[in-house]
Amino acid sequence: MIRVGIVGSAGYTGGELLRVLIYHPEVEIVFANSASNAGNKVYAVHNDLFGDTELTFSADFHSDIDVLFLCVGHGDARKFLEANPVADRVKIIDLSQDYRLRANTAYGEKQFIYGLPELNKEAIKKAQYIANPGCFATNIQLALLPLASKGLLPDQIHIHATTGSTGAGQKPGATTHFSWRNNNLSAYKSFEHQHLQEIAESLDQLQKGFLPVNSASLLERAAEKINFVPQRGDFTRGIFSAIYVASDLNEEQAYELYESYYAPHPFTWVSRANIDLKQVVNTNKSIIHLEKHGNKLLILNATDNLLKGASGQAVQNMNLMFGLNERAGLNLKSVGF
Repeated sequence: MIRVGIVGSAGYTGGELLRVLIYHPEVEIVFANSASNAGNKVYAVHNDLFGDTELTFSADFHSDIDVLFLCVGHGDARKFLEANPVADRVKIIDLSQDYRLRANTAYGEKQFIYGLPELNKEAIKKAQYIANPGCFATNIQLALLPLASKGLLPDQIHIHATTGSTGAGQKPGATTHFSWRNNNLSAYKSFEHQHLQEIAESLDQLQKGFLPVNSASLLERAAEKINFVPQRGDFTRGIFSAIYVASDLNEEQAYELYESYYAPHPFTWVSRANIDLKQVVNTNKSIIHLEKHGNKLLILNATDNLLKGASGQAVQNMNLMFGLNERAGLNLKSVGF
């Protein structure tokens, strides 16, 4: 059995991780760390887990585990690891953004590997430390990786992507309050969302030279080519993106490229029928649909921001790191109607 510790287990991503790992056939959860909830039953916070587990939140942390999941805020993962040395044999999967970018991957004598299986599967299998991708980043990268793999990305990419309220985290805020979010839609961080940086680095990994080389910051260089308008939706979970690029491929050629690229990857699917968000909510799937309109290729992608965009992908990475079936514990069903 894989002995698991979770730090930050009272938040949304921690809750999703618990829901998956409680029923994972190869996992024993050793501790679910939450200093603010220490001594309380897990189901006191994650109410839907009542009847599924008697696990209690703990303030303790120790390295008598095989893998540590960090479900903490951005900036807090690095602080935690600096304050709490982890045994060298323990694998780490960080769900924050602290180790995702090329300039920030070092941890001791080893490096964090960017944990997008559809990009880095073989490296993930050998990795000690994984930087789990961001939710918007996962959705958008999966929509574009096949084009990048053939050097077919143009100079301008146009993206509109809408996320559910859980994308803002569990702590209440002005734009997550029900009376504001319900029956509402808004844009935020237009052309400057932080996930642009990891998106651009991954695309540049496949299509060398995609990321401009100049004195501007990584975010500014990414924004030179990727026009990203994120939106807040009035639903709870999921991300739906509509992306278009200029392309010389006809529709059949585009489908053949995407189907070939994702054939070895069990969670990313290419649908020739139009798609909707409910197909993926509560699953680890990403479903892509393509349309050709004149010289433009439209790419639609739907993912669950808390699963394929966060905790489900973290478990997928754990499975790869420990030589398990990639789908272990992740045969989750969508909400349907």
